[in-house]
Formats: sequence, C-alpha cells, structure tokens
Amino acid sequence: MSRRAMQRINALSEPDAIAAFFACCGCKKYAQSMASSRPFADAEAMKATSDKIWSECGREEILEAFLAHPKIGDKKGAAQHGGKWASNEQKGMNAASEQTAVAMAVGNQEYEAKMGFRYIVCATGKSAEEMLGILQNRIKNKPDEELMNGAAEQNKITHLRLNKLLADHEAGSL
Repeated sequence: MSRRAMQRINALSEPDAIAAFFACCGCKKYAQSMASSRPFADAEAMKATSDKIWSECGREEILEAFLAHPKIGDKKGAAQHGGKWASNEQKGMNAASEQTAVAMAVGNQEYEAKMGFRYIVCATGKSAEEMLGILQNRIKNKPDEELMNGAAEQNKITHLRLNKLLADHEAGSL
C-alpha cells in the first residue's frame, strides 16, 4: 500500500477513525485504542499495533467482536452485521447445497448452545463444506479453548479488513 493510504487513515478525525477500525474489528475498546494509537508509520506498524491491542482484550471485548459478525451462512445477518465486507467474506456459502446450508444452520445453533458464543471462522477463501468441517471439528472443544480459537480467527479477519481499509483509502473511495 502507498504512503497516501496510510496518510489518509492517519488524518481521519477521531470519530471517523474509530468507525473505520470498528468496521475491522467490532470491539469498541479495540477501535478506540487503534484510533488513539495513530499515526502509523506504515501498514506493518498498524497491524503490529492491532495485534498488540487485540492481545490485550479480555473475554468481554472478544465476545463483543464476535457479536459484530453474522453467523456463517446467514445472508440476512451479513447485511446487518459485518458492514460492507461480511457478505463477500462468506461468499463460499453462496454455492452451498441445501444440505450443507441446513447443516451449517444447525451446527451454528449447537455450537452457540455449547460454547455460549457465536462460531467465528475466517471465511475468506473457504468453501461452505470447509467452513462446516471446521465447525464440526471445533464443536468438540471446550468453551475456553474455543474462545481462544475464535479470537485467533477474529485476528485473521481483522488483518484482512485492515488490508481492505488500506485499499479503500488507496482508491480514495472513502
């Protein structure tokens, strides 16, 4: 990414920066901390800061970020949650057979009932069957382990969205 994109992000007003970072990770503490950590020298510095802030978030902040995501396969929820990027991130579900879509919906319910929170996976580039297989493997875990797995997946999603934020500012589309 160019310096210009980073300069545009660094120049955002505090409320606009908070909103931009909240779109990357739906946790208020994260977004506020990222906005107040500017200016960033470059994309790597921004991502390193993001990693540090995310690693300092506790259970409540992690769960807040999870709730900002639509359930995998929930097209209606993708429009309501996750902003402009969520539908594209889960596009692997668009080609799901009815059987896979139903299995994902049931799996989401079972996972949430067992874990107490939403199933989070970095869906970008994954097929519906792959996302379902990951869910079926992870549902066997204990809730504390899954909180950490979900937090790691959230961090992957955040990195992808930070790249999208940079690309949007590169193009001057914001």
